[in-house]
Amino acid sequence: QVRLVESGGGLVQPGGSLRLHCAASGFTFRTRTMSWYRQAPGKERELVATINAWGAELNYPDSVKGRFTISRDNAKNTINLQMNSLKAEDTAMYYCTTGLGQEWGQGTQVTVSS
Repeated sequence: QVRLVESGGGLVQPGGSLRLHCAASGFTFRTRTMSWYRQAPGKERELVATINAWGAELNYPDSVKGRFTISRDNAKNTINLQMNSLKAEDTAMYYCTTGLGQEWGQGTQVTVSS
């Protein structure tokens, strides 16, 4: 059974940084593309970043390009999302998924506020 557990969210001031983690289990992690999505209150879910099985980073939207970096560790079955220069509009629940939104974790809240 696929299990995705996110952590690392929290409250951070504008301009600050956070690093999100996703621990994966229940499937052959090293063969799967993985993604991060986010959803802010009253808004649609947004794809934030995707990384394929070989570690190529894909699909950064303009809203996070140059500030967010996705990475993976196939030995530890984890993916990470390094978020720098955070803005208030980055406030959302962040979700780890297999593929492009196939299976989902429970999410971790990121709040950017002074």
